[in-house]
Amino acid sequence: MKRILVLFTVVTFSVGIVFADEAVLIDFSKLVPDILQGQQEQGVLPQNKQTVMDFSTNAGSSFTAEQKSVMKTSLAIENWLVKLAQSSQTVQNESLSFTKSAASKQFSNVMGVRVHFPVANFNSYAKILPPFDIPAYEFTAVDDQGVISKPDEKPAATRFENGYGIIKNVGAVKAIAVEAYGLNFPCTLSAILIDGSGKEQVVFLGALTYDGWAQLRWDNPQYIQNVRNRTYHLNPLYPIQAPYIKFGGFIVQRDATNAQIVDTDFVTYFKEVRVIYDKAELEVDRDINDEDTWKIIEDREAAKAKIEAKDFGKDQVFRYLEQRKQATEANFTDPVAGEGGAAGAGAAQ
Repeated sequence: MKRILVLFTVVTFSVGIVFADEAVLIDFSKLVPDILQGQQEQGVLPQNKQTVMDFSTNAGSSFTAEQKSVMKTSLAIENWLVKLAQSSQTVQNESLSFTKSAASKQFSNVMGVRVHFPVANFNSYAKILPPFDIPAYEFTAVDDQGVISKPDEKPAATRFENGYGIIKNVGAVKAIAVEAYGLNFPCTLSAILIDGSGKEQVVFLGALTYDGWAQLRWDNPQYIQNVRNRTYHLNPLYPIQAPYIKFGGFIVQRDATNAQIVDTDFVTYFKEVRVIYDKAELEVDRDINDEDTWKIIEDREAAKAKIEAKDFGKDQVFRYLEQRKQATEANFTDPVAGEGGAAGAGAAQ
């Protein structure tokens, strides 16, 4: 068995056979909002069933049961964040930078991204980030109404595996590929990966100066193809938690020399992120099932799940409060339309 200690570095093996695999890290066509439940009438966006998370447990005791019932978020495309570089964070730039679900003839549904860069000739960038840190130990289940519960039996995979942001049992990463749509913008794209220790790795994928769908790929220069040239080390076979990687987002960069070409608004689309990697451990049929006997890995995963739950939801609670405090102008009279509006305009001055 082999164990990976640090992402994208030299790996250690207890066997000399390499078992490479390929999997989808995140598939944006799966992140459709499919839990409606009348939430739009309450000012809450519909959520994605597979990735919905409840942050009401971290909201405190001052909220009513009705308010807590809508304290949910998910990886639905409209929930993703576009965070501009600090030098570009003006009110206009931030309000005009967001993600949106887009219909695709080829893929049915993809993530669309709009970034409103500053007009000035200086370097800038924008990060496209998930609405929360994707949990690696979420073994709960969700029904059609978005109610989250703990199943009687532990599922084989967490809710965020299989194309929702997490890949388990990852050893050395050989390559990363992103299906991205280009519109001839002279901007570059990078991807953010996060390993089990919380370490971020930013990988450069290439420029978006093309038309239509294309695969941008990063090949790990530290990946050693020939196993004879790798470093070997004997590790205990149990208890070992399989290492994982999670998707941390994208980075779009605009060079100062291209400021006039980009003309403030940048648009692109993403379908999926794929990873080619070595497995960290092999699945073998041993005489004794160690985990059934000792439950050490289960206990460790439960402890990590508690840590993830404790840290989850703080930002979401603040966003909920800001949303509740927002001004509503549904009955506001246009100042140009009549006396009431003119009086309101005068008072505002």
